[in-house]
Amino acid sequence: MEKYTKILFATAVLTLAYINSYAQGCVAIRQFSGVGTTTGQVGGQLAGDWNLALNYRYFKSFRHFSGKEEHPHRVEQGTEVINKSHFVDLAVNYSFTDRFFGSLILPFVTHDRSSMYEHGGNPPNGLGERHHTSVSGIADMRLSANYWLISPAKAQHGNVSMGLGIKLPTGAYGAEGMFYNQGPDRNIDRIAVLDQSIQPGDGGVGATLDVQGFYMLSHSVVLSGSLFYLANPKATNGVLRRGGDAGTPEFDEFSVPDQYAVRIGATYMTPMPGISIYGGGRMECLTSTDLFGSSEGYRRPGYVISVEPGLTYSKGNFAALVSVPLAVERNRTKSFSDKIRDRHGDAAFADYMINVGLAWRIPSKTSEVFNSL
Repeated sequence: MEKYTKILFATAVLTLAYINSYAQGCVAIRQFSGVGTTTGQVGGQLAGDWNLALNYRYFKSFRHFSGKEEHPHRVEQGTEVINKSHFVDLAVNYSFTDRFFGSLILPFVTHDRSSMYEHGGNPPNGLGERHHTSVSGIADMRLSANYWLISPAKAQHGNVSMGLGIKLPTGAYGAEGMFYNQGPDRNIDRIAVLDQSIQPGDGGVGATLDVQGFYMLSHSVVLSGSLFYLANPKATNGVLRRGGDAGTPEFDEFSVPDQYAVRIGATYMTPMPGISIYGGGRMECLTSTDLFGSSEGYRRPGYVISVEPGLTYSKGNFAALVSVPLAVERNRTKSFSDKIRDRHGDAAFADYMINVGLAWRIPSKTSEVFNSL
């Protein structure tokens, strides 16, 4: 029972770091910070148990794509947009019964964005001065209710949990910063709304679907998978992008887009006590078309497909991980306005992301008795 629980706990923590790609550069994939966090509810966890998790992520986006085509000249000319983003997610899970549990995910972000085009224009027609804008604060919080389809006591080889939740607009979505070399003569410094990709929130109330599962191939190998979808019915959040036209809100107000993520992989428990190795693949996407409501507004849709190696250490009720998803395919797809205007915008993506996760299970007295059997 002890090794079984440790395997599931290691798998849960790896799933916790799932993500949240959180924002893959200019494609503002935000809400995955909690993807998989619900599986911090380790198989075998009983009523009254708590699970706390802390996840940190970092990436630097700078490679520009339109569709799957990269624009290497942006880096060569020094005109690329660079986003450096840090994310810290606090997740709290509580088991109401052996199968039903709730999750609260509270994310914090820090973004730094540097560019030339926003501060006078790219050369040769612009001033060619690189400046920074930045923002820090709480992002959009998530609450969810989740249920194991099989009783953990009977799930000898695998299980699946399904969760429904709500995403709340707790993060700023109209944050402002200083922009240099503005105006007709490029001689004015002006405070204006920050780029959509570094806004902490999206300004909408969304519904989430979260499916997690695992299957034990042996006492040493566990397969796991996750599916997450955020549906945002709201079309736009009322914030006009910098330089946008107030007369065309369907094109220039910030959109509140749908997002989804898929992850699949395997965890191998090595002969070394507490050490496991993870390998898998993942895909994160900000959609160009929403499931519900209008898809109007300004957005940079796209997706990232990555391979993800990881390493986990677990001991007792504690686990820690490091994983580094490496991008193998990046695609800046066409948005609503791109299709209407017969154009194809670009976006900057990262080469890799760094995930570091910690998880701590706090068992109830009943669980302590159960695990001692």
